[in-house]
Amino acid sequence: RIENITRVPQGHYENFQVLRYREGQFYRTHHDMSEGDNALACGPRILTFFLYLSDVEKGGGTNFPRLKLTVQPKKGSAVLWPSVLDRDPTQQDPRTHHQAQPVEDGTKFAANAWIHLFDYKSPNLWGCTGAFG
Repeated sequence: RIENITRVPQGHYENFQVLRYREGQFYRTHHDMSEGDNALACGPRILTFFLYLSDVEKGGGTNFPRLKLTVQPKKGSAVLWPSVLDRDPTQQDPRTHHQAQPVEDGTKFAANAWIHLFDYKSPNLWGCTGAFG
């Protein structure tokens, strides 16, 4: 289903990263694309598809501080954002720095799919994606 939305072949996707945030847990502001990834066979992460697997009673939003936008977790929903610029997919999109806000009540379950510019699966078999370093 993600492939139908993004129109990017599934071979460009990293394996899902499944997340669990308990009360008080969060993740500081960061970016999913590192310019060093341009040297990898799979290229940089160009998109993040973030799926919410649970509701959260309070807190736990995904916040984009530079966009002044927070998405609250809702089971079955998802957020898709670009990590690179349309005009140059080797350049980080500075607008999409993001953070997981603290869970105040409940548990947050989520999963992200990071999508690369080029095929990820084949180079990953040979250790050429940075996943082993």
